[in-house]
Amino acid sequence: MAVSFQLVIDCADPEPLARFWAAALGYELEPPPDGFASWDAYWRDVGVPEDELGTGADCIVDPGGRGPRIWFQVVPERKKRPRTGCTSISVSAAAARSDRDAQAARRRAVWPISVPRSSVSRAPKASTTTQSR
Repeated sequence: MAVSFQLVIDCADPEPLARFWAAALGYELEPPPDGFASWDAYWRDVGVPEDELGTGADCIVDPGGRGPRIWFQVVPERKKRPRTGCTSISVSAAAARSDRDAQAARRRAVWPISVPRSSVSRAPKASTTTQSR
């Protein structure tokens, strides 16, 4: 039986990473729950302090429901590595040879960096850990 999980990626600025990886993986920014105009409105309603709001888009989801939810978690500079008890991973995305130019164009549209034709991925850097939200 398959186990449901989410991937959590520590970063300082989640929205650019969320937009980049949504485009790179064919994911979507996760919409706020029904009845809320934004995630900030939802989190405010459940009592999250105001100073923890305003990170922008920080979660992406597979529109087909097959891939894991990916959350880009804000981690202040003072909490940088090394931390004990964390497992580091890296995320790579490979495009089929026939789709490589289209993949590079989608990535450049949201992250204006040079993506060589021979490159599989040139994603913005983010440290990653396994955690639960």
